[in-house]
Amino acid sequence: MRLVTYKAAGAIRVGTVVEDQVVDLSPVAPAMLELVSGGDEALLAAANQIKRTTERTDLRDVQLLSPFPRAPRNVFCVGLNYQDHVAEGVRAGRRNGATPDRPVWFTKSTTSICGPYDDIAIDLGLSAMNDWEAELAVVIGLGGRHISRENAMKHIHSYTVFNDFTARDLQHSYGDQWFKGKSLDQSSPMGPWLVTPEELEDPTTLAVHCRVNGETMQEASTSDLIFDIPTLIADISETITLLPGDIVSTGTPAGVGSSRTPKVFLQPGDVLETEIDRIGTLRNVIVEAQRASSDNASGTATTKS
Repeated sequence: MRLVTYKAAGAIRVGTVVEDQVVDLSPVAPAMLELVSGGDEALLAAANQIKRTTERTDLRDVQLLSPFPRAPRNVFCVGLNYQDHVAEGVRAGRRNGATPDRPVWFTKSTTSICGPYDDIAIDLGLSAMNDWEAELAVVIGLGGRHISRENAMKHIHSYTVFNDFTARDLQHSYGDQWFKGKSLDQSSPMGPWLVTPEELEDPTTLAVHCRVNGETMQEASTSDLIFDIPTLIADISETITLLPGDIVSTGTPAGVGSSRTPKVFLQPGDVLETEIDRIGTLRNVIVEAQRASSDNASGTATTKS
């Protein structure tokens, strides 16, 4: 199944995409987290709902949101998980060339996630080094701790596309504490849907692409991961109990803007596309944001018109 969170007629709903139409799954689950945590029983109920109802909405008539408009917890992310990305860091003078012997973990704030087609507002007064990182993300269905590598795949609910958008100057100005530079509000698109394992089949041979204004910046395969998905799940669950709805993003390949010569960073007007074969494509326009004034009660940046 391809599971979506979408907005139609002013209401946010959970649905599944059948060809180019959306079937409302609200009678099964009011939100994506309930659908994910419900496991096989919830997916069976969703399948029955598809058979039961004849109501369909054209995909073009709904607004697709992030599958989790607000993730239940911070996104678990892995750095330096493609050998070519390690190598390009060496060429850029940031790495010593050693392949990590354990996964390099960090997290991104829940507020950093945005929708698959949302504009991304960048504050050039805060950072002029906004960069892309195309990644495959895994959504946990069955939680647990001390999950073995052999059983790890049983804990996966679905897969999705993620971009670990990063302000490089903020990332590196706090030593090895990447959290702030990785957690800009509403900067990291996710989606366009969750794809369940039976539809994706083999997640180890997925092509990962990132394009800026139509130019390919990243192109790799998940077969090139240094630490594969079972290893990542086993490693993080050594110390942290994974919960249904947790998002594990598996790392980015070579081709990031900060490692290019000359360096390339996102600018207002750029179109950022993040694609993983057999899952889907995110398309986000970069716009300029105004820093929020002190009398802005929401405390958030606004798009510059």
